[in-house]
Amino acid sequence: MRRSGGLALAVVLVLGGCGRDLRSGGAGEGEGAEGGSPRSALPAPSTEPVQAPEEFKVLFETSAGNFTILVERRLAPHGADRFYELVSQGFYDDQRFFRVVPGFVVQWGLSGNPEVTARWAEARIPDDPVVGSNVRGTIAFAATREPGSRTTQVFINLADNTSLDGMGFAPFGRVIEGMEAVEAINAEYREAPNQAEIRRRGNEYLNREFPRLDYIKKASIIP
Repeated sequence: MRRSGGLALAVVLVLGGCGRDLRSGGAGEGEGAEGGSPRSALPAPSTEPVQAPEEFKVLFETSAGNFTILVERRLAPHGADRFYELVSQGFYDDQRFFRVVPGFVVQWGLSGNPEVTARWAEARIPDDPVVGSNVRGTIAFAATREPGSRTTQVFINLADNTSLDGMGFAPFGRVIEGMEAVEAINAEYREAPNQAEIRRRGNEYLNREFPRLDYIKKASIIP
């Protein structure tokens, strides 16, 4: 889902300086395991398959305001199941919005604790067929150009990015409340944070080099 025509489009957009590449950095790129809490307390991939409800809502409480996402499993079952697993474990809590490109996307999904990021690095999920479209307010998983590369990173579309549909990015939900908070997320650093450094040093790196990044206080499944 990341080959042929889609790959060519991604390359052209990146070379054009438009920031339209949604690669997740790839498993093993700069990953580390420094410090952190005891292993028993850290989010980790489930040993048994996790199946999400057919629909569920997630409230994101953030430094820029709150927003709510409605997930519909029928749109992308593998993506919805993984998102449900991550939120249920508190994986997204205290994470920074490390990539914000106005008119394109807001992206997050690398833990502030490098040990947690390393534990999920190889927890890939299969690709989902693209049923919905990457219109403004929808959410999808980031990926590399290789098939079956999705793990933990997600993005919200800040515009109608329908060109991403043909590149295999399958939306699994949409913002139903608080889109103004999503659009208020600090974009001053754009794509400057380095994913390899986030994997290696986590929030210590981000707080030191990019102190005004907005962040997730807590993500919760709500009725």
